[in-house]
Amino acid sequence: MKFPGCTLAHLGELSFRRGLVRRPRDTKKPMKLFKTGGRSISKTLKGCLGSAAIAATAITLSSCGDKDKEADGEGADGNAVLRFSAIPDKNTTGQAERFKPVADYLAKELDVKVEFVPASDYEASVVKFENGDIQLAWFGGVSGVQARDAVEGAEALAAGVEDLAFKSYFIANTASGLEKSDEFPVAIADMTFTYGSSGSTSGCIMPSHFIMENTGKNPLEFFSKKPGFSGAHDATALAVQDGTFQVGVLSYTTFDKMVEEGKIDPAKVKVIWETPPFADYNFTAHPALNKTFGEGFVAKLKKVLLECDDAAVLKALDRSKMVEVTNETFTPIAEVMKKVKFD
Repeated sequence: MKFPGCTLAHLGELSFRRGLVRRPRDTKKPMKLFKTGGRSISKTLKGCLGSAAIAATAITLSSCGDKDKEADGEGADGNAVLRFSAIPDKNTTGQAERFKPVADYLAKELDVKVEFVPASDYEASVVKFENGDIQLAWFGGVSGVQARDAVEGAEALAAGVEDLAFKSYFIANTASGLEKSDEFPVAIADMTFTYGSSGSTSGCIMPSHFIMENTGKNPLEFFSKKPGFSGAHDATALAVQDGTFQVGVLSYTTFDKMVEEGKIDPAKVKVIWETPPFADYNFTAHPALNKTFGEGFVAKLKKVLLECDDAAVLKALDRSKMVEVTNETFTPIAEVMKKVKFD
């Protein structure tokens, strides 16, 4: 039985380097075969080779040089640009507007040009980082591990204080008859269930880990019906509320905020189980930043992030305060990625 969105062929974010998954083959995205200056061979060829004949070799090579500069955040006009992105953990529309305060803050504090680059899905944000199209990203726990595995020297810099003890909510439509309990709700095995994105730490991977830990079964064995994938945390909450699915799982911060904003009616959907805590979201920096902006720039960036008390920035991130993290902070997530299997 196949597990849509979370099979080895489709689970976008889990690192194939850890033996967990491999990326889906998408003809619209270049396959990364070898590294060339932090970019894939296919991307290098696409950027440098076209209809130019042998006589135009010098021009072609010059074009390649420009592409390499762009991969390091430097435009053709020589003006350095820090490009950053974020996993689309909520509705993908309006990403640029949501993260504009972050871009503005970084530009002001670092005195550099900053550009936000939207990502269509979790995998896309990791691929952009791996290829050097972005040099900073607001990753989830799993996507951060994958990105740092892909780029030697990449560093986790900062996270929200909430991210050191993050958790997922298992939620249910009140018509299901389920009530909140300290015990894992095994009754959901025979109900319609939805994850968020297949690459989400709190919307798929860690919940699956806790399913395995509490039942001794992987998701394929545990659920009698194929789980769905809403694509985002807010979409999961709304799908359970309107009865499309009886049960779902999502980030606790998203659910709490939706209740607070009146988007979720507690009379229609309720939390039935909370997972144990785990580390999650983080800002991860590409080592190319020090090359582009000068040695010590990553350390300066980390300081700026940790000292951020800008209300608009913290609101965009749904965090109250930023705290220091390192790559080792997410070692437990990396271990889970080795164990969670969907085949």
